[in-house]
Amino acid sequence: MKKVIHFLHLWLGLGSGLIVFILAVTGCIYAFQEEIQNATQSYRYVEPQKKPFLPPSQFKAIAEKALPNKKIHSVQYADAKTAAVITYFSFAPDEYYYLAYANPYTGEVLKVKNMDSDFFRFILLGHYYLWLPPTIGQPIAASATLIFAFMLLSGLVLWWPKNKAALKQRFSVKWDARWRRKNYDLHNVLGFYTIPVALILATTGLIMGFQWFSKSVYWATSGGETMTPFYEVESVGKPEAAKNIPVLDILWRKTIAENPQAQTIEMHYPETPKSTIAAVTNPIAGTFWKSDYIYYDQYTMQQIPVTHNFGRYHDKLTLASKIMRMNYDIHVGAIIGLPGKILAFIISFIIASLPVTGFIIWWGRRKKSKKTQIKREVTRELVKN
Repeated sequence: MKKVIHFLHLWLGLGSGLIVFILAVTGCIYAFQEEIQNATQSYRYVEPQKKPFLPPSQFKAIAEKALPNKKIHSVQYADAKTAAVITYFSFAPDEYYYLAYANPYTGEVLKVKNMDSDFFRFILLGHYYLWLPPTIGQPIAASATLIFAFMLLSGLVLWWPKNKAALKQRFSVKWDARWRRKNYDLHNVLGFYTIPVALILATTGLIMGFQWFSKSVYWATSGGETMTPFYEVESVGKPEAAKNIPVLDILWRKTIAENPQAQTIEMHYPETPKSTIAAVTNPIAGTFWKSDYIYYDQYTMQQIPVTHNFGRYHDKLTLASKIMRMNYDIHVGAIIGLPGKILAFIISFIIASLPVTGFIIWWGRRKKSKKTQIKREVTRELVKN
């Protein structure tokens, strides 16, 4: 059995190693993207003022002037010292993604960023799609992640010693040995220590990568229930005469009053006559799992309930729903704050090293095998002569 596992571990590792390396390196770089951008992009912050924020309707006019003919998706408000973020987004007919940072008190546009040229956006697309079209890149990345999960478990089987006397040596790197031995130890010992966290990273990646895997996890953790897929809700009211205060602004003020604990509030503009107005409140900036997604009829201002996982947080307190909501934050380590991001960074770095050290082991054995074969052939010739 170990011979079979070794064969699969070797050749699946060689086949998926480059992809796993890319996924790990991009994940490693992306771990601190928020902290790096906050530290290097001054336009994300403003001087606090003793005046109220501008309402969403005014930001709509500001956004249309800053980028004419672009579809405005949302505006996000944070604390007194943070710029408002206007998002422009479209899939079709022209695909684009822009962010505009504006002073929430005055509306002054501080920066318009084309996200197609953003460094961390580039890294994220590599992590998700390997810089390929999504329909091609995503299944390849997800399949490599599935193989990597098998590699972790098969590596544990291969790592486990035949006798207890050898067990102690397997837990440490022999630093005073020759470099090939050190490389061997780095592959085996570091691989062993990363297994628990690496399996969590792989599992959360598979939930995002494969629908069948996501549905299976939900089914298993919910006691056999089927996960309701995300769907768009529609406004069913009829257009009415314009109000003195725009509906969007009324709902924004209502959202602020009902969610005083929110660290960010994002208002989504209705894009069609049937669209809703969505308000997203987040009590913990930098994470997503506790966010409330509230949908309002754009004409009647009535709240529209949803049955999928992305409605109000307290309406979805089942274990399965929590896992689906927490999945991304677990994957990037943000679920436990900065310590989690540091841990995700370290583990991703080690994961990136495993295909490299594994390849060196294979290449060394291959060369050794060739040398042994040559020696045998030379010996045979000498015996003949």
